[in-house]
Amino acid sequence: MEEINLLAEKLCAEHKLSVSEYEFLIKNRTDCVTEFLRQKAVDIRKSIYGNSVYIRGLIEFTNRCKNDCYYCGLRKSNLNCDRYRLEEKQIVACTDEGYELGYRTFVLQGGEDPFFSDEVLCSIIRKIKQNHPDCAVTLSVGERSEESYRALFEAGADRYLLRHETADELHYSKLHPEGMSFKNRMNCLSVLRKTGFAVGAGFMVGSPFQTEKELSEDLKFIETFQPEMCGIGPFIPHRETPFAREKSGSAELTCFLLSVIRIIKPNILLPATTALATLIPDGRERGILSGANVVMPNLSPLAVRKKYELYNNKVCTGEESARCRVCADKRMQSIGYQIVVDRGDMKSF
Repeated sequence: MEEINLLAEKLCAEHKLSVSEYEFLIKNRTDCVTEFLRQKAVDIRKSIYGNSVYIRGLIEFTNRCKNDCYYCGLRKSNLNCDRYRLEEKQIVACTDEGYELGYRTFVLQGGEDPFFSDEVLCSIIRKIKQNHPDCAVTLSVGERSEESYRALFEAGADRYLLRHETADELHYSKLHPEGMSFKNRMNCLSVLRKTGFAVGAGFMVGSPFQTEKELSEDLKFIETFQPEMCGIGPFIPHRETPFAREKSGSAELTCFLLSVIRIIKPNILLPATTALATLIPDGRERGILSGANVVMPNLSPLAVRKKYELYNNKVCTGEESARCRVCADKRMQSIGYQIVVDRGDMKSF
């Protein structure tokens, strides 16, 4: 018991541990240590960001994907997926509506859809920035070439989310088919950083074949890579994937890891994810109370929201954008936090 307490105190003092220490911390966590780290994470977050919560307007603009990841409902082998892609005018219209609702960051997220070439994406980015120059554009469109990343950055994109999914190469191979490369995924993250993007990484909690060892490697990667953003959420199976019968990850462990990540990098932008809210009704609130400071309401057109199904029973597919925003406001106010109209850039620490 004393060793786990000393490790928790060491993490708070030094903002880092060894891989074996992270593994011990995860394996041997107690309610007392969990609460200690949760409160430390909240104190750290409040010292930098106060009670402010940043919102990102999420636009899921295509559910077509060339990849066949074993965990994802958008995988190309899912023949029961009702595919769609939004046109430029639809995407821009979502940002116009979002701006009126107080959003100052828009997240364009989609599968790796070859239709969205650099030319197409750059045109969309330029139009959004032309209409709303005070806003940030975040992209989440997977692995691309260095030249592509540079073109997107020069067109005006500010941030790029690319979850590494797991920092263990063997584990990566168990989650992805041949042809997808762990080394390429990690190289893409390095290239994004070099290009000038604010970079977001992230991983699933409780994915198949994952142990405390893999999670400890994820934490060490966050510690060493120092991303500006980190998105983590519990693994939730999708019925049309090879992992359909696997059990979901743990909300409790996800919240514990949110606290640890906040302590590792105090000023990180850390979302309370949709997956966490899907697993438990008050997931977003629990995420914020564990050290997160970002929520991402959905701005996608109602007609396509249910079609962007990464996992079973995804929440927030049936509410109009204005109602989503009001709902997010009320949920944050209920726990003593305030959504702010702000780009929500990472603050210095």
